Amino acid sequence: MKLTVVGCSGSFPSAESACSSYLVEADGFRLLLDMGNGALGELQRHCGLYDLDAIFLSHLHADHCIDMCAYFVARYYRHDGGPCPPIPVYGPEGTEHRLTTAYADTPTASSMSEVFDFHTVKPSTFDVGPFTVHTERVRHPVEAYGIRVEHAGKSLTYSGDTGVTEALEDLARDTDLFLCEAAFTHGKENIPDLHLNGREAGETAARAGARRLVLTHIPPWTDPAVNLADAREVFDGPVDLAAPRATYEI
Repeated sequence: MKLTVVGCSGSFPSAESACSSYLVEADGFRLLLDMGNGALGELQRHCGLYDLDAIFLSHLHADHCIDMCAYFVARYYRHDGGPCPPIPVYGPEGTEHRLTTAYADTPTASSMSEVFDFHTVKPSTFDVGPFTVHTERVRHPVEAYGIRVEHAGKSLTYSGDTGVTEALEDLARDTDLFLCEAAFTHGKENIPDLHLNGREAGETAARAGARRLVLTHIPPWTDPAVNLADAREVFDGPVDLAAPRATYEI
């Protein structure tokens, strides 16, 4: 598998990065994990506008899904042959309604479903192209899911947004690459069931036995160097900060 960081800023885009979006590729299949603010423009650096094969939305906060409205425009109003065939979109219950409401003026109430084939995510295991996918509900103010993507004996686990939870630890068990949010700063914010800090991300990776940790979803007002140091104090494996356009072979 190849992982490309399309965007990794938390809460709102930074001057350097779009919000959460990650491209996973294997056997010519392209799965996008989240499409937050600014992601659609950056995505076009890495693949064609119509080359995605499936999309997973971890939850329905704007910094993880709002560019789906722009992508709807690109797919529905394609000027060289009419709307694109529907692409599978996996998201929490209510995803179609959320995106339709955010767009505010789709031609009809069902226009989104003409170009997006919506599937409701629950804790489960299923196939997406060449990938085996496991999803678990994590701790966040809205319904949110972490995802584990497996292919050819390798695995990638993406936390989405979450507070501390055993569900994420189980999802990341022995994973080859753990892409984990670290929005908070240890000793500064202490709001349960919202976000992890760098230390908590490191502790989760250590308990899960993850082989590599990549910290992501760090907002522009959070010092990433602090979170990186905090994670390294409690996790012995390699730790990186996600950066736009970074790639990882898994």
